[in-house]
Amino acid sequence: MKAVYGLYADGHAAQQAVNRLRAAGLGDAQITILSAQPMEDFEFGHIDKRSWMWWIACGGGLIGMATGFSLTWLTETSWPINVGGLPIYAWWPNLIIIFELTMLGAILATVTSLVASAGLGRSRGLYDPEVSDGAILVGVEDPAADKVGDFRQALESPSGARVKTI
Repeated sequence: MKAVYGLYADGHAAQQAVNRLRAAGLGDAQITILSAQPMEDFEFGHIDKRSWMWWIACGGGLIGMATGFSLTWLTETSWPINVGGLPIYAWWPNLIIIFELTMLGAILATVTSLVASAGLGRSRGLYDPEVSDGAILVGVEDPAADKVGDFRQALESPSGARVKTI
């Protein structure tokens, strides 16, 4: 992987670098930003904020609930027992099973979507160990060969930037 990136001590310098990369012709999807802590006070902290995780968790919960309802319904109606005039399907005890399978479905869907969206298990991506020490990384992965100089100049502009090329 080829990349050019800068390390910044504070969010203001990182925001300036992001703005200069945008002025150099890059879109938000092409700019990589890594920080050890949330940067919600800055505009770059809200890039790629949207997530489908809530909807996926709800879908997993609905699938789990349907599974729990089907399991209890089929179990109790497949082997009818003489219950003395009471309903064969008992709601109150079955709600426990339905609730537990609903939560299981939601939890499994959430964990699966977290692993997939966070890219866990993949060994690619731009990273520098200084990010763990509090630096903010702003960079470009796989830049065009003729644009590397422009990107490097845009990343060096904020004061205190340490620009590196891989």
